[in-house]
Amino acid sequence: MMKDITWAEDRDYKTGSEDEPLQFYLDALCNSSSFDLLLGYFSSSAISVLSLGFANFIYSGGKMRIIINNILSPQDKDAIERGQRKDFFTIQDFSNIRDLKVSLDEYGIHFFECFSWLIANNRIEIKIIKPKEKIGIAHYKSGIFRDKTHSVGFKSSCNFTAYGLLENLEELECFLSWDDDRSKKFIKKQDKYFNEIFEEKAAFVEYLDTKDIVYNIKEEFGHKNILELLVKEKELIEKKRITFQNPKIQESIATAIEKIKKIEKEEKLPRFPYTEGPRVYQIEAYNNWICNNRKGIFNMATGTGKTLTSLNCLLNEYIIEGSYKAIIIVPTTALLEQWRNECRKFNFNNIITITAKEKWPQNISFVNSASKFIDTSFVVIVTYAAFHKKGFQSHFKNLPSKTLFIADEAHNLGSKNISKILPNIHLNQRIGLSATPTRQYDSFGNQNIESFFSDTPPFVYSFTMEQAMQMGWLCKYKYYPHVIKLTNTELSEYIKKSKQLIKYFDSVTKRYKECKEVEMLLLERKRIIHKAHNKLNVFKSILESEFQNRGNLKYSLVYVPEGVEPNYEDTDDLVEDSEDIRLINEYTRAVSSTDSSIMVKQFTSSTVDRNTVIKEFQDGSIHVLTSIKCLDEGVDVPRTELAIFCSSTGNPRQFIQRRGRVLRNHKDKIYSVIHDLVVFPEFNDESTFEMEKNMVKKELERVVDFSSLSINKIDTYNELRTVLNYYNITLSDIKNY
Repeated sequence: MMKDITWAEDRDYKTGSEDEPLQFYLDALCNSSSFDLLLGYFSSSAISVLSLGFANFIYSGGKMRIIINNILSPQDKDAIERGQRKDFFTIQDFSNIRDLKVSLDEYGIHFFECFSWLIANNRIEIKIIKPKEKIGIAHYKSGIFRDKTHSVGFKSSCNFTAYGLLENLEELECFLSWDDDRSKKFIKKQDKYFNEIFEEKAAFVEYLDTKDIVYNIKEEFGHKNILELLVKEKELIEKKRITFQNPKIQESIATAIEKIKKIEKEEKLPRFPYTEGPRVYQIEAYNNWICNNRKGIFNMATGTGKTLTSLNCLLNEYIIEGSYKAIIIVPTTALLEQWRNECRKFNFNNIITITAKEKWPQNISFVNSASKFIDTSFVVIVTYAAFHKKGFQSHFKNLPSKTLFIADEAHNLGSKNISKILPNIHLNQRIGLSATPTRQYDSFGNQNIESFFSDTPPFVYSFTMEQAMQMGWLCKYKYYPHVIKLTNTELSEYIKKSKQLIKYFDSVTKRYKECKEVEMLLLERKRIIHKAHNKLNVFKSILESEFQNRGNLKYSLVYVPEGVEPNYEDTDDLVEDSEDIRLINEYTRAVSSTDSSIMVKQFTSSTVDRNTVIKEFQDGSIHVLTSIKCLDEGVDVPRTELAIFCSSTGNPRQFIQRRGRVLRNHKDKIYSVIHDLVVFPEFNDESTFEMEKNMVKKELERVVDFSSLSINKIDTYNELRTVLNYYNITLSDIKNY
C-alpha cells in the first residue's frame, strides 16, 4: 500500500539524483488502485516504459483518468478511437499477469491493442482539452495516486511520455496525505481542480473530440512534429537500461518483479474465475449441500450457472483439503469439452477425459494417473456411455472416497444400465445437476436417483427459470402454441394404440401400469404425434409470417421432429437415424423455399466444424439452423431470437432444455419468440375419453407452464380455447397455472 513505500525523504525527485521521477511512478503504480493525471503531452509509450508498474496496477483492477492536450501520435489517436468505438480486440482480458506485462512492454501492434482494450473497458478514461478562446495548449504535469485509504499527489516538470521519463532532465515533488496539513490541502485542492475539468464543468476549458487531435505542433511551437518530441519509441525504451542503473530504481523494479512473481504463483492456484466471486445463490447452494452431508441435487434452470455452482463446491473442498479430486459425468462429448474449459477457468489441472470411443488398454495417461490419485489433485470427465462400462468401472472403484462425484444432466443416472451400478458407488460426496431432475413415467429411476443423492423434491437447492428471468439472467420471451390436428390415417392409428392401452390404464390413479407393453405402446403412439404430417404446413405458415414481420429470418433455430429420445448409455453423441435425416431434409427445404435470401444450415451429428457453424450463426451469416437433437445440450446459442419447436415428444425435459438455450442473454437481443407445435388428437370415443383427457392435461401442463412465464399469456388461452372446451378443462385445472 502507499504508506508502505519508502518515499524520497524530502519528497523531491530529480533526474540524476538518488531519487528519480521514474522511481516515483514505479512505486506509486505498484501500490495504488487508481490515479488521476492532469497532463499536457501524453504518449502511451510511457505505459511501455513503466510496464512493470502498470502490469501490477491493471491486474489488481486499477483504473486511471487522464486529461491531455490534443497533440498525439497517429498510433495513439487510432488506439483511442478504437477503444471509444469498443472495437473487437484480440486481447479479451488481463487475467494472466505475465501476458499482461509482456503486452504492455512490447511497443508494437499488440501494445496498441492493449491500450485500446483498456479504454474500451473503462480502465483508462481520457478527456482531450485546450484553453478556451486561446491559442495555447494544456500543459499540466500533475496528478494523484490513491489506494483504499491514502493518497499521494505530485507536481512534475516532465511530460507523461517515454521521452519525458527517460531523455529529459526533470524534477517531481510529491505530497503524502498522511504527512502534514500542507500536503492534505494540496491533494484536496488538486482533486477538486481535476474533477471540475474531468466532469466538463470548467468554464476555462474547451473539450475536444479525437477528430481534433493533431500530429504537428502549430507554428507557435516551432513546427516540431509530435513524433520528434517523443523521439523513436524503440530508441527511448533502449535507454531504460541506462536509467535503470540507479540503485533505488533497481530496488523499485525488484519490488515490482517480486509482486508479479507472487501473482504468477497465486494465478496457478485454483480460484473462482471471476473477480466478483460466486453469486449469493451459488454460496447458498454450497452451504445447503454441506448441511445435507455433502450430497444433493441442484435443480437449476438452464442458463443459471449449474457448472459454476458445482465447481465452486469443488473449489471450497480444495480450500479445506489442500487438494481437489473430482469425477464429472456428462451426456455428450460436446459437454465434455465444455466442462474441461470451465475446469481450466478455475485452474483445475490434471484433467483426464474419457469417452466410450477410446480403447482402454491404450489409455496410458489415465492408468498412470490412477496409481497416483491418492497423492495428487485431478479431475476426470467421463461420458455416461463410458462410465457404466466394465473398463472404466475397474479404474473408478480405486478412486479415493473423498472424490467429488458430479453428474451433469443427472436425470440420466436413472437409466437402466446406470441405475444398477449406483448402489455400488463408493464416493460419499455427490452433486446432481439438472434443470429437470424428475424422469417422466419412471418412478423406479426417480427413486434410485433420489436415494443416491439422499435428496427429494424440492431438492437441496432449486433455482427456477422464473427467478433467473426476474434477475435478468435470462431474457423475456413471447410464446405461441399452435394446435395441430392429425390426418384421418394418423388418427385411426392413434385410436388403435389408445384402445390397446385402455386395459393398462387405472381410471382412479390416472396412471398406466408399469410394464414393457405399455412402454412400447406409448412410444409407438408418441411417434404418431411427433411426426404428424400437418406440422409441416403450419411450420411453413409460421416461417412466412415471421419473414414478413421481421424482413428476414436471422438468428432462428428450428427443432425438427424426431422419433426417439437420446440414449446416452449407448453413445457419446446424438446420432440421427435415416428417418431423422429424411425429416430434417424436408424441414430444411421448407426454410429455403420461404425466400431465396435465407441462408440455412443443418446442425447434426455429422456437421463438420460445429464451432464455425455456431460462430457464423451468431454473426448472422447463417440465418437459420435446423437440428434434431444436437442443439439440446452442451451448445450455447445466445444470439437466438426466434425458435420453432416442431417436436412434440410430450417430455417436458426436452422442451425445457431447448427453451433455456433460446433464452440466453445477448447484448443485441431484447426478447425471444418461441413457436410450439402441439398435437391434440380429438376423437369421440367414450371408452378412451378419460384416458385421452388425462393425456391432454399432462400436455397442457407443459404448455401452460411455458405460457405462464411469457409476456403474452392471452395468446395461449385464445389458441387453446377449442381444446379446453372439447375436453371440458379449465385453465384452473392445470398445474402451475
